[in-house]
Amino acid sequence: MTVLGPESRLCLGRGARLRHDTARDRWVVLAPERMFIPDPTALEVLRLIDGTRSVAQIAEELAARYAAPQAVIEADILPLLQELSDKGVVVPA
Repeated sequence: MTVLGPESRLCLGRGARLRHDTARDRWVVLAPERMFIPDPTALEVLRLIDGTRSVAQIAEELAARYAAPQAVIEADILPLLQELSDKGVVVPA
C-alpha cells in the first residue's frame, strides 16, 4: 500500500475511467469489475487528477476556485485520495 502525501502525483489506475453516464445523468468511475459513483467533492478532485499535478497543486487549485484555505482542502482530500489509492482507482503517476 502506498501512503500518499502532498507531493504525490496521481493518475487513474489501470483500466479506470471517469465517464458521464448520460442515461442516469451522473458521473461514474469505471474500473475492472467495479463502478464507483463519486460525490460532488470527489468528482471535482478526480477531474483534476492528470498525472502531472501533485495533491498540493490540486488543493491549491480548489482553494482558489472555492476561496477556501489550501491546508483545509488538502487535509480533506488526502483521506479521499488514500482510500481511492487503496482500492486501485488512483495510482502514483
